[in-house]
Order: sequence, then C-alpha cells, then structure tokens
Amino acid sequence: MASFEIGRVCMKIAGRETGKYCVVLKKVNDAFVEVTGPRMLTGVKRRRANVDHLEPLPFTVEIKEGSQDDEVLQALEKAGLITKFGLKRPSAAQVKTEKAKPPKEAKVEKPKEKKEEKETKDKKAKKK
Repeated sequence: MASFEIGRVCMKIAGRETGKYCVVLKKVNDAFVEVTGPRMLTGVKRRRANVDHLEPLPFTVEIKEGSQDDEVLQALEKAGLITKFGLKRPSAAQVKTEKAKPPKEAKVEKPKEKKEEKETKDKKAKKK
C-alpha cells in the first residue's frame, strides 16, 4: 500500500475528478483520506477520498494537518509544482470570491397543492 502522509500530492484516478491533482490533508482511516485541490487551482473540492481512487505522486508539500486551501496553494507554489503541472494560478479576485461564498443552503420547497384542493379554495374565495 502506498504512503498517503499529510502533504502528499496525488492524482485522482476515479470519479468525476479523474485526472486532476490533489493534496492529502488528513488521514481519516486506512481506506480514506481528506484531500483538496484546492478547487480554485485544480478543480478538486475538499472532500474525503478513497485511497484506491488516488495515485500518489513522488511530490510532497510542507503543510499542517487540515490546512486551509490558501495555505495549500502557497505550499504548491513554493514547491514549484504549479508550473511543473502546467496549472493556471487563480487571480486575486477569484481567491476573494471563493472565500466570500457562503455555504450552500438546502432549498425548502413547500408541497404542491392538489388540483382539487386549489379549485375548492378558488370557489370559496369567489363566494366571499
């Protein structure tokens, strides 16, 4: 089994983010690790990933466990991996908007009325 220590650069080999680079942030257990791209650089969201879906690369970056995306971005730049992988560094405006986005909230939809109930309500409203 490959070594998935904190800071290990990997490539995703399965799932919707196949072929994209990511960095290991934390080891969850023997089967899972937490990774990030960061999203604004590689398109990989911060998430839990199965180690069977990752290909470890011979590169590591100096980060602490659970580091923020901007810290990972700086570590990748310091190690020279952004240019080595041919990635496009996000602009300052993109970094600000990525940080400013509030977490998505689930939409609450009210249940749809049945046609019969609606007609009954309309008739009552007309009588008044």
